[in-house]
Amino acid sequence: LLTLNKYPAGSYPSRALFQLGCCLPISCWPRSSRTRSESAPSRLLHTPLEAALDLLVEEELQVDMIRFGLSEDDVRTIMRHPWVMVGSDGSALAPYGLLGKGKPHPRNYGTFPRVLGHYVREEGVLGLEVAVHKMTGLPAWRLGLWDRGVLRPGFWADLVLFDPERIRDLATYTDPHRYPEGIELVVVNGVVTVEAGEHTGARAGQVLARC
Repeated sequence: LLTLNKYPAGSYPSRALFQLGCCLPISCWPRSSRTRSESAPSRLLHTPLEAALDLLVEEELQVDMIRFGLSEDDVRTIMRHPWVMVGSDGSALAPYGLLGKGKPHPRNYGTFPRVLGHYVREEGVLGLEVAVHKMTGLPAWRLGLWDRGVLRPGFWADLVLFDPERIRDLATYTDPHRYPEGIELVVVNGVVTVEAGEHTGARAGQVLARC
């Protein structure tokens, strides 16, 4: 699976290559989203490495980070390969409550709209149909989920209705808790779950297991 970062390149000597993402303890939340170079001076330490190690000790290793290390050219090349799928290892988050704390990776909200808006519509790296297949039918086939991933009688109806001219991700590294634009309707297992940008309250999702 290919996880897409909004700003994947980060090889410049003057640029911080790591950003603090999330800390589980409440005491750490004010420090979330600091870059490696920003954390060190504030803690009166000599190097960014010392700042990172000190933070890990303080928070008992319950610290997440975001690393910048991919090249956009590499992402485009990999994405074009016919057997590469689009996916995300993002978590189930929300822009409110306890799930809205910290500065997690923007892929949690924007992976698929990023592909459809930026790489398909703006850059033309993939055709729309190919991109959708890489998100749906191809992963379902690879994972052995034979009754999902395509529109077919008797299959589970997992559908997303989006506007290809409007869809785009809004989540950023500094403001990651933002829903994308251009998604009109979401149907999960045949149940309308998002309509006109609002959650209906339905909870039709299921844990998927392959025997």
